[in-house]
Amino acid sequence: MIRSPAPKPASIVGAMKAMAGASPKDRASFAKGHCVRGIYIPSDRADEVTKSQSFTRPSRVLARFSVDGGNPLVPDTDNFVLRGFSFTLGDIGHRSDILTQSAPVHYARTTAQMLAYLKARIPGSDGRPDPEKIKAFSTANPETLHQASYMAAHALPASFADTTYWAVHAFPATNRSGETQFIKFKVVPVGSQAALAEDAVRTNGGLLRKDLENRIAARDIRFSLMAVLGRLGDPILDVTIRWPDEDRRETVRLGTIVITAIEANEAPDGSVFNPADLAEGIGYPPDQIFAARRAAYAISLTRRR
Repeated sequence: MIRSPAPKPASIVGAMKAMAGASPKDRASFAKGHCVRGIYIPSDRADEVTKSQSFTRPSRVLARFSVDGGNPLVPDTDNFVLRGFSFTLGDIGHRSDILTQSAPVHYARTTAQMLAYLKARIPGSDGRPDPEKIKAFSTANPETLHQASYMAAHALPASFADTTYWAVHAFPATNRSGETQFIKFKVVPVGSQAALAEDAVRTNGGLLRKDLENRIAARDIRFSLMAVLGRLGDPILDVTIRWPDEDRRETVRLGTIVITAIEANEAPDGSVFNPADLAEGIGYPPDQIFAARRAAYAISLTRRR
């Protein structure tokens, strides 16, 4: 059997922008965002999981809360739009960029499937995607519905600060003893989560930004950075599915992310959180989507400049 070559990352970036009708200067995904700063405080158990100095030493944090899509004007209170939280830990020589989102799975298993998913949603001449084309693709690729099904089943949190975020990939982590196992990163708010009232969703387009400003003015925002520990036989190549009993797995708190300031002029928004930046002790996940992301983020940044 002759297999078709994997699509080039540039074609995926192009399809993302075509789907969103995005400007060349906008990000291909998660275009609407708010940059923040803070500090990272490691736990005394971090080196049980990884020897990476990004996670075992205190550092400054640059982070970005965002809303999915290539349109920076998208409403940020839509219950069916992913939220993102990207952050940089460590310093020069020991930097790690981690990209997380408000659903524990991705919408595609392979790069070919990802490109087909995006193409099925590119608007036609009337400015809208063809629902029949989307339905046909979803029927033929049912795993691409897992992310949307998760989002539909979970209420929208009231704030970026109350949202739980996942890095959907399985990362090989090597600890202080030289032992390597796969982990998944999970970012858990320190505090309660609450559903956003429906009238607030309808009437407050800038609610998430204003909420960040109010919370930071009153106090800092804290998240626990968790490592969900893998087991032998876990699926590490398919990011559309979760590990068995993932929510009940053993986890280790790597540290605490403390957000202390919001950027007034969004100056860091032109920077990119590069998934290829991982300090020694955290390796690259082996799935196709991560490999494509590494290249696509660099392409997207180049096109925006």
